[in-house]
Amino acid sequence: MPSIKGEKFETSLEKLEAIVRKLEDGDLSLEESLKCFEEGMTLARVCETRLNEAQKKIEILMKDKDGKKVSKDFEVEE
Repeated sequence: MPSIKGEKFETSLEKLEAIVRKLEDGDLSLEESLKCFEEGMTLARVCETRLNEAQKKIEILMKDKDGKKVSKDFEVEE
């Protein structure tokens, strides 16, 4: 199995969603279910870590010249 930690967030999330679908179908043996659950938990941790890193970067970028956090509305480009 390739390294999960080196994958993009979107790839990890897609794999996690596929695992959830497999587990919800209920067609797996106990051993297969446990293996999928373990992989899913690893993927969930990787996704959570990436989201936390992104949030920290955003917070750093949102500080003014004095280091105080600045709140701005998020504008979506159309």
